[in-house]
Amino acid sequence: MRLIVTTKNLFLCLILFLIFCSCEDRIKAVNKSNLATFTPSGEADFLALKYTDSGRITAVLAAKQMRDFATVKHAFTEFPKGIDLTLYDKKGKRTFITAQYAVSYKGSDLIDLRKNVVIRSEENQRLETEQLFFDQKNGWFFTEKPFLFTDPNGGTTRGTGIDFNKDFKRINYQQVRGQINKAE
Repeated sequence: MRLIVTTKNLFLCLILFLIFCSCEDRIKAVNKSNLATFTPSGEADFLALKYTDSGRITAVLAAKQMRDFATVKHAFTEFPKGIDLTLYDKKGKRTFITAQYAVSYKGSDLIDLRKNVVIRSEENQRLETEQLFFDQKNGWFFTEKPFLFTDPNGGTTRGTGIDFNKDFKRINYQQVRGQINKAE
């Protein structure tokens, strides 16, 4: 079979090549425009905040890094290097919370704590999980993830799904198994 190169065939190949190249560039441009780019409106390193209500300290937050996304549609604040949070009740009792990552959603007063979340009361009640949500408005914690709860007497409860108030006085378990030690 003999290949016949004519001006007409060469011109047609060139046109097809240009159309293909120009379409590819447009497709890339459309794909780039569809990607949402979040840029923080504020950033802080080595942050320490005290929250007060009527002159009484209600919480102390320490974080290595904070990114505030206040200008996006659903505003949030991200703590990509984790947090140490101490909550105070009206009698001054403390609850200590650590997590390697956290996000605070501004419209809902909800905090999403992730990665090695540990919450401990002054009475040595301790909960460990990979994700825990905190409803700031109601002072309520909850998760659907596996957890380990240790009571002050050393008894342990493992399970999936738990919710409780911030001082561990009211606890609702979903699926649990464990060992409860009797107080002496």
